[in-house]
Amino acid sequence: MMAALESTGGPLAGVRVLDLSAYIAGPYGCALLADQGADVVKVEPPSGDNLRKYPSTLEAESRAFLGVNRGKRGLVLDLKKPQALAVLHELARQADVLVHNFRPSVPARLGISYEQLAEINPRLIYCAVTGYGETGPLKDKAGYDQVLQTMTGMCALQGKAEGPPEVLYGSVVDYYASSMVAAGVASALYERERSGRGQFVGVSLLRSALALQSARLVWAEGEPRHVGRDMRSGGITGIHPTGEGYLYISANTPHFWQALCAKTGLHELAANERYDSVRKRAEHCDEIVPRLHDALRARSALEWEALFGEEVPCAAARGVEDMFDFPQVQAEHMISTFEHPVVGSYRGFAQAIKFGRTRPDTPRAAPAFGEHSEAVLAEVGIPANRVEELRRQGALG
Repeated sequence: MMAALESTGGPLAGVRVLDLSAYIAGPYGCALLADQGADVVKVEPPSGDNLRKYPSTLEAESRAFLGVNRGKRGLVLDLKKPQALAVLHELARQADVLVHNFRPSVPARLGISYEQLAEINPRLIYCAVTGYGETGPLKDKAGYDQVLQTMTGMCALQGKAEGPPEVLYGSVVDYYASSMVAAGVASALYERERSGRGQFVGVSLLRSALALQSARLVWAEGEPRHVGRDMRSGGITGIHPTGEGYLYISANTPHFWQALCAKTGLHELAANERYDSVRKRAEHCDEIVPRLHDALRARSALEWEALFGEEVPCAAARGVEDMFDFPQVQAEHMISTFEHPVVGSYRGFAQAIKFGRTRPDTPRAAPAFGEHSEAVLAEVGIPANRVEELRRQGALG
């Protein structure tokens, strides 16, 4: 009985998602839904998702595309052809969720606006990912991660004092928006269980970039424009050189500060009232940091990490390659081996959420271009002879 309960395929098993989005925010949001058991069908145009064409040291397929689109099946439709639009309408009629990242003016022209598809399927959860939202003067402007970073002050705060703004690499706005996609869709599915009705779900990169900065976006009455809004605690918190490699240290609490001083032999700093709070240590960092660096030169970053253990929060600076076989990552089963029809076998990130009872299946590899077109259409009752006709018409890839 317990084994049966633990093999249900995830809490979203039985939910069908049509993913019409490209790049990162929408697609990875759908990958998170696939992680939770949803059957996600990635619908690409004949030119493919632009992420497939990104520079990659992996020859057969874009590394970014593989990482962002795990767990999905692939279908190619040319929505500019009426025959393909009719197929999409058939798919939408039987789907639970549709996600896209077209600009607000585009879906109606293609025949896939929320209003148009809600007439076909009133239970459809329709998630639109935009750069700037659904209204306002910028609603039809193309939005990208680093554009929004720069616009919303993230790059200005990332830069050094008196230096130029700096981008936060890693597509942090896109990936945060993808979490909003998965959360918004899941909430709408939950509400549908009570009301029986689908609804529109809007996610924007602008909202995501500002949500990431909620602690900075507080402006009390009477405050001047330029006040300190950064969340960095300053002082000794940060990355420091060691005898070999670099080490991040966070010792903000009294307990951790005392432990750091004890482990590095800087006992007199721990006893000095000038340094007995985070604020004081930030004010006197020019006095503390050189002495800390002298002490840290005695060992490598990995040796300090081991010595500090659980007593001082820290991490040796590693490359992402080290994560594939990192003991904690392995213990949490975060990496799986995938089989891809073009790339072959590869290892990659598996699942972001752990469920105790409704355990999802091992995710599938990202789809090859149009890999599952025939299978997906057959599931919605489109016969083989019509599939061949759609191919001849150029509507199906």
